[in-house]
Amino acid sequence: MQFFCFHLMPWDRLPDDFASHYDSAWTWLPNQLFDPAHGQTLYNRYLDELILAEELGFDGACINEHHQNAYGLMPSPNLMGAILARQTKRIKIAVVGNALPLYNPPTRVAEEFAMIDVMSGGRLIAGMVVGGGPEYYSFTLNPTFARSMYTEALDLVLRAWTEPGPFAHHGKHWRLKYVNPWPRPLQQPHPPIWIPGAGSKETIDFVAQRRYSYMGIPYFHIDFFQRNFDGFREACQKNGYTGSPSQLGWLVPIYVAENDEQAWREFEPHLTYFRRNLLKGLTIFPPGYTSVRSMARIHGALDKFLANVETRRDIEAGAYAIVGSPATVRDRLKEHSQRLGVGNLLGLFQLGTLPAELTRKNMWMFAKEVMPQLRGQ
Repeated sequence: MQFFCFHLMPWDRLPDDFASHYDSAWTWLPNQLFDPAHGQTLYNRYLDELILAEELGFDGACINEHHQNAYGLMPSPNLMGAILARQTKRIKIAVVGNALPLYNPPTRVAEEFAMIDVMSGGRLIAGMVVGGGPEYYSFTLNPTFARSMYTEALDLVLRAWTEPGPFAHHGKHWRLKYVNPWPRPLQQPHPPIWIPGAGSKETIDFVAQRRYSYMGIPYFHIDFFQRNFDGFREACQKNGYTGSPSQLGWLVPIYVAENDEQAWREFEPHLTYFRRNLLKGLTIFPPGYTSVRSMARIHGALDKFLANVETRRDIEAGAYAIVGSPATVRDRLKEHSQRLGVGNLLGLFQLGTLPAELTRKNMWMFAKEVMPQLRGQ
């Protein structure tokens, strides 16, 4: 089992009347609600928490890309990855990921990821994502082209890393006379590829066919993860090989305190802010963004999406978050990770309005009292 500290870098100061006065935390949320002075404090605090992950013995730090929202303040995760490349020495830097259709041309991804890989001494994990549904509204992109743009961009990035340049690219969405990126990545033939998914069969089949790693997008009932991961293993078999646990990652909020009741008392207000406010509007899927079959599959799971779950009992039963004493968290993570067959645990140790002191305490207790007992399973 490999352990990663995943950070969303959320905005923690939405107004008290947000739920009743605003339609979404995405795309059209007025940016006057962002206070740059507080943003300076948050960015530096959040980077300190990711750097702390190395000191505590985590295997990697994870960051991701979102635009025009309060859910995650990282329109450019590559900037954060570059900082981590200089401020850490050992941990993997997983950028999960760059939303390829949003880059014009996508050779920018090849260049910037290669820079991070070289600066870090070969520690980059390259996440390649289609991008969330709200992003297609933010960028006024035709969502019916999402999949074809993504596939062409990914193939172009991989060619840029593995094929001597300069060469020409003549595709449906991009035509480039000279593809010749400097630098090239340190890891050869290229950094590991992680691709997140929310249950789209097209994504699952695509990742299995190419033998990349599949990361399950969180906030769904654990049964939904189970179906997706089982589907991934079936897709691997259809492609002539047995999928490895190292190809699967489970992303889940985690909070550890001295005992179960204290953990819930400390964590629940911040989880409530997150699910009621920051998740509002996340499940916007523009027409054509994915197939009708996959859309039906995802919509069928939305009644058990975290934003629609109210009680502690339901949160615990669905493993939407793993909260409790070190023993409780350890036992539940062991049970669920073995059931899912995953080799990568991606923990969200900061969520919503969780303050710095509780975040650091949470990370410390997990690293010292939970992680050692789960290694090697």
